[in-house]
Amino acid sequence: MTALLDATGMFFKPAREAFPGALAADWAAAAALDPGAVGPDGAWRLDFRCFAVADPGGTRWTLIDAGVGPAEGPGAPWCPVPGRLPELLVEAGIDRGDVHTVVLTHLHEDHTGWVADAAGRPFFPQARYVVQGAETAALDRADPVWSWVVEPLRTTGQLTEIEGTHRLRRGVTLLPTPGHTPGHQSVLVEHPDGRDVLVTGDLLVHAVQLADPAVAYAHDRDPATARASREELLARAAGRGAVLATAHLTRPFVEPPEVPSP
Repeated sequence: MTALLDATGMFFKPAREAFPGALAADWAAAAALDPGAVGPDGAWRLDFRCFAVADPGGTRWTLIDAGVGPAEGPGAPWCPVPGRLPELLVEAGIDRGDVHTVVLTHLHEDHTGWVADAAGRPFFPQARYVVQGAETAALDRADPVWSWVVEPLRTTGQLTEIEGTHRLRRGVTLLPTPGHTPGHQSVLVEHPDGRDVLVTGDLLVHAVQLADPAVAYAHDRDPATARASREELLARAAGRGAVLATAHLTRPFVEPPEVPSP
């Protein structure tokens, strides 16, 4: 698995406004876990990251999420566009034509920017794009991601809408983790000779949620469901000794918190 840092920037509101339920002890723990996220005057500095997973043999690829995208993309009003994904793929030796699948954890603009260009042409021409059907069903037709992602991919026949847990291929499984959005999904990547990896998407967006997984994010659609999904995923990671792959922490791979003994 290769972490691809599309962009880094400041969030549009202070961290304490984004996580209003966090306590002083949670913030202290979060600062120790991810010091790079602590910006000036309470600002939240975050990364915007995708992950590329090689098939056996290393010549074909699955991409998990599609970053903030180009300057004219739907993320432009608040994301640090343009992102660097095109040049990062070149540096990693990944040809866009060799990406056969793009998994979208959810349909927010900072995870879908490099799906297509302003002309509606899919950025990965040979790929199928996989999203939960609950996610497209819940997306407002007025949302710019609808016209940037859903419409062009349906036109080209490249959008695959799934329901529930889905084995993408041997060693890669998509797991429904709703709450941040109705159809949010995470990705389990199993490694036969090493540690498994759980890609969290926006189920875990800040280290304060590692300090206390009960801390809600102000931009979760359903905070209670997001909390349940987060706690279940973190328990799964701890139980199988998996590492977490994060989209927004300033470290791509982090250890799950220890689950208290009953």
